[in-house]
Amino acid sequence: MNFEQLNTYILSRKYATFDYPFDETTRVYRIGEKMFALSSEKSPISVNLKCDPLYALELRSLYDGITSGYHMNKKHWNTVVVENSDVDEETVRELIDHSYELVYKSLTKKQREALG
Repeated sequence: MNFEQLNTYILSRKYATFDYPFDETTRVYRIGEKMFALSSEKSPISVNLKCDPLYALELRSLYDGITSGYHMNKKHWNTVVVENSDVDEETVRELIDHSYELVYKSLTKKQREALG
């Protein structure tokens, strides 16, 4: 999966937006004000995704391309290498969806209503 494919899939999630709060190459993907993914165009392409803590540990034991979240809370975030990795595209998509759902469910009713 290349950066453009990754970006397209992430932005296909309902209400997903992105900005560059850290630097000009690190995209932070959000639902409202809450981050659910973070990626850079630098090679190798990777994405930080929120994850259920027990599932995060399981994934790290199954894939060399999944490690604890770089510069993130290691309990709740994984870094997934998507370029030249043992993590297939279907799994990457599933993990993006998992992250999105975790963050969406954490929004208050008022925050969800503000989305539209």
